Amino acid sequence: MDNLVVLSDSSTSVEADVIATWLRGNELRERYPDADPTLLPLEAHAIARGVVGRSDDPLILPVRVLWLPPERDGVRRARLSDLATLSNPRNPNRLMQKWIVRNAPDRHRVLIGEPARLSELRTRHLESNGATGPEAFARYIARTAVLALERAERSVIGDRYKIPRLVADEILDNTGFRAKLRDIAVRMGISEPEAVRRAQDCLHELVAVQSRLVTDLFTQAMAPFHKRAWTVDADQSGLENLREYNRRYPLVFLPSHRSYADPFVLGDVLAQNDFPPNHLMGGANLSFWPVGPIARRSGTVFIRRSFGDDEIYKAVVEEYFAYLLAKRFNLEWYFEGGRTRTGKLRPPKYGLMNYVADAVREGRAEDALLVPVSITYERLHELGAIASEQIGGAKKPEGLAWMARYVRSQQNAAGRVYVRFGQPLSVRERLLANGDVFPAAGVTQTEEDLARSRLAVQKLAFEVAVGINSVTPISANSLVTLALLGVSDRALTIPEIRAVIAPVLTYIELRRIPQGELSVLRTDSGLGGVLDQLAAAKVLTAYTGGEEAVYSIEPGQHLVAAFYRNSGIHWFVNRAVLELTILTATESGFTDPLRRGWHAALELRDLLKFEFFFPEREVFEQELTAEMLLIDPDWNDRRPTVDELLQLLADTGFLMAHRVLRSFFDAQLVVAERLVALGTAPVGDKKEFLDSCVAVGTQMLLQARLHSPESVSSELFSTALQLAANRNLVRAEDSDVLARRRQFADEIRAVEQRLAKAAALDESNRKDGRVAKDSDVAR
Repeated sequence: MDNLVVLSDSSTSVEADVIATWLRGNELRERYPDADPTLLPLEAHAIARGVVGRSDDPLILPVRVLWLPPERDGVRRARLSDLATLSNPRNPNRLMQKWIVRNAPDRHRVLIGEPARLSELRTRHLESNGATGPEAFARYIARTAVLALERAERSVIGDRYKIPRLVADEILDNTGFRAKLRDIAVRMGISEPEAVRRAQDCLHELVAVQSRLVTDLFTQAMAPFHKRAWTVDADQSGLENLREYNRRYPLVFLPSHRSYADPFVLGDVLAQNDFPPNHLMGGANLSFWPVGPIARRSGTVFIRRSFGDDEIYKAVVEEYFAYLLAKRFNLEWYFEGGRTRTGKLRPPKYGLMNYVADAVREGRAEDALLVPVSITYERLHELGAIASEQIGGAKKPEGLAWMARYVRSQQNAAGRVYVRFGQPLSVRERLLANGDVFPAAGVTQTEEDLARSRLAVQKLAFEVAVGINSVTPISANSLVTLALLGVSDRALTIPEIRAVIAPVLTYIELRRIPQGELSVLRTDSGLGGVLDQLAAAKVLTAYTGGEEAVYSIEPGQHLVAAFYRNSGIHWFVNRAVLELTILTATESGFTDPLRRGWHAALELRDLLKFEFFFPEREVFEQELTAEMLLIDPDWNDRRPTVDELLQLLADTGFLMAHRVLRSFFDAQLVVAERLVALGTAPVGDKKEFLDSCVAVGTQMLLQARLHSPESVSSELFSTALQLAANRNLVRAEDSDVLARRRQFADEIRAVEQRLAKAAALDESNRKDGRVAKDSDVAR
């Protein structure tokens, strides 16, 4: 006779009766015909008394009653209307349980978790680095039983409801983590129990206590954040590939961040495709009532903005990340550190990615796959506030009133939102390829090894950003604003706008660049519809009182228009750099802008390295060569004259440099001149310096020294200041800093002159009617 211990995870007398009836039924006898079952509650103290000390080797079988919502349209999912019964359909109260057993037997069943021998559990416990002793072993058996029941439950209700259980207990029982806390306690001069207590408090603050009911209801309640505004266009083939990867590895979703709606859009796409809910790492600024408590119960982990010197909190975050990855729970966070203010990707933050790298480097997780995600909106309702912040406006704090205003703003349709998934990146493979060092257990890394590890993580973050850009589609609004922002506040007719866009559309096709609904731009009626929608959104001004309608950027809306343009601007940066390199070559008297003028392209790349994600030099050279071959397919075999080179450029039908790069160099000019104005003094307070850039930049705009209001942006000034700091122009640590600041300003002015030439050449070509046909560009 086989000894069998049945661990019953029941919380009411109804559930106990259902399990007792099941024990007497045929299903158990058919599974274990020779079993002599002993029924115990699935509780650590009962397991300690009735299982841990046994000398035989019984089979441990966990069971639980699974309660299901009613089936509606072929789906069992809780709805807000279910709350009218004052009971959770996935965890009904005792009276509702009685009613379900009598009247709706299809809404409950007995779950059977995967069984295990006591000896097997004892071996696994010792291998897991768990705390020793009978009580710790009993807690391990209870956790293992609960996890087995969770897996069995997901086989019925789907992976969408994969959620962690007993996280804090398991982390605190880990001997490695306890040893780390002991070391921290010694350094801090506190007792070990005090360190454990603080760690427990941190875990309760961090750990997402997920609820399947709240997951269902939160998804429905937050639907207005995106469903009324946008039609979601998701990459289904990418999702199929990710589902296969997820069978073996945890996925870390790293989306672009353009809107507060991003997590709701991505979460809904994943839920509709039966992915388990991500653990979303969010800032504490969004933990206000009631969103914070509800979001926490649907998977959001609110992390402090700054850890300061809190070693225990940092250790808990690191351990929590390692735990989630080891258990193959999917993660999500917005690695730019906040919403983009300009429409293009911001430089990445490395903090959370370091925790993932540490977990893989130390063997806590076999591997993790980073998933670049592009979320691109045709239109956004929140851009007015973002634009205001760039010219000195205060960011309004998030709260209940803020959320109500935000939801109201989402009532109007705003076109499509495109969700695209880049090629997943193996953390293990990419770290090693980037020169990381995986130390052996117990070996302390040298300073050199630590530096290599930091650089490897930075390169990995760069690869994620490139992955996002590589799948980001160009939208119709991006091209329309590209055209109108390049003409110095002059209004254009529909044929004039089409003349700018037509050759760019051909260029996009030639390069096979991802695109949204760009076909509408090929007809006057389709283009007119796009322009009218932007005019209705107050991004453009439409004047229809003359012979034909003309369109221009709405006064005060240049930063909003630039946001739309910049969402796809990265696809044109290399072309713009090449154009400036060609103009540099013509100034220098030689006609080989890449072979002899390669230094000019590298200088531009260096000036823009904090704005865009450029590849290594060898790849960059290959990309510029490919751009040159689009302009002159015979370039490898001949040397055109200066006039021929400019004619070939004009024949493509468009110039990009002034449309794509002018605002960034304008902002750099403002920063450079403010540095010169400081003389040899250091910058001092960063905010005060940026505020002065906004003020002086506004003056320079009024004096027509800047091309467009989009150049007056604290975000652009901030990255220009980063560039200056990279050139040691901020701290004023040496006597020649003023000379070097002047040299920097002169360098920017030289680029500005070439941008003016590009704009003049483009305008001249249009006046002369040099607009390429599709066949010209596709030669």
